[in-house]
Amino acid sequence: MSTSTSYEAKFRVWRGDADSGELRDFTIEVNEGEVVLDIIHRLQATQAPDLAVRWNCKAGKCGSCSAEINGRPRLMCMTRMSLFAPEDTITVTPLRTFPVIRDLVTDVEFNYRKAREIPAFVPPAGLAPGEYRMRQEDVGRSQEFRKCIECFLCQDVCHVVRDHEENKQAFAGPRFLMRMAELDMHPLDEASREGLDRQRAVQEEHGLGFCNITKCCTEVCPESIKITDNALIPMKERAVDRKYDPLVWLGSKIRRRRSD
Repeated sequence: MSTSTSYEAKFRVWRGDADSGELRDFTIEVNEGEVVLDIIHRLQATQAPDLAVRWNCKAGKCGSCSAEINGRPRLMCMTRMSLFAPEDTITVTPLRTFPVIRDLVTDVEFNYRKAREIPAFVPPAGLAPGEYRMRQEDVGRSQEFRKCIECFLCQDVCHVVRDHEENKQAFAGPRFLMRMAELDMHPLDEASREGLDRQRAVQEEHGLGFCNITKCCTEVCPESIKITDNALIPMKERAVDRKYDPLVWLGSKIRRRRSD
């Protein structure tokens, strides 16, 4: 922890594009109360005017300024310099899981492609939006997942996509498995009316089985969403029960026959 209000910090920042790049060393002024994004902006203003970085709100709500700081996926605007000692060298690199465009900016199109693959909420028949009624506990359960700001830090840290490029075709990643779980537990979602089977789809089309619940996605979530405990594990349990529990399987067959 710094005891002075201003000091010179050592930064290593990745510079380059999709073809090549390297870590460049900088010494830069740090003032009391600043965050890493403040320092990156000062670097742009004083030493590296062509440094590419993505940011927007600087309030931890847009998810734009995701990067890896000393190897850990973080939001630059929410990472205070007081976390580091003045003598530390702070390394800032782009998200490793996604292709680099330039410097700290990566191509996260993979995530938007996965989002488009998930069928949307199917509203209940015969009800207008203002007529929806839910129990408060169901509202609270769903609301936790809606805090997601789509910073894609959970996607970046998930080793299933981080370390295995070949998995990206079949694996949606924790952010979108969480979305599937939210829709599956929503009491008003009538996906089955449209012929959608979310539990089957999350297992067979979106790769839920690849997740081995290491909780690394939960650890980096800036909104403190319990992605693993409250979304992925319950979804795994429901999907497995549906497929392998004979009583659950029989009940689903009976309900389907009655609806027909």
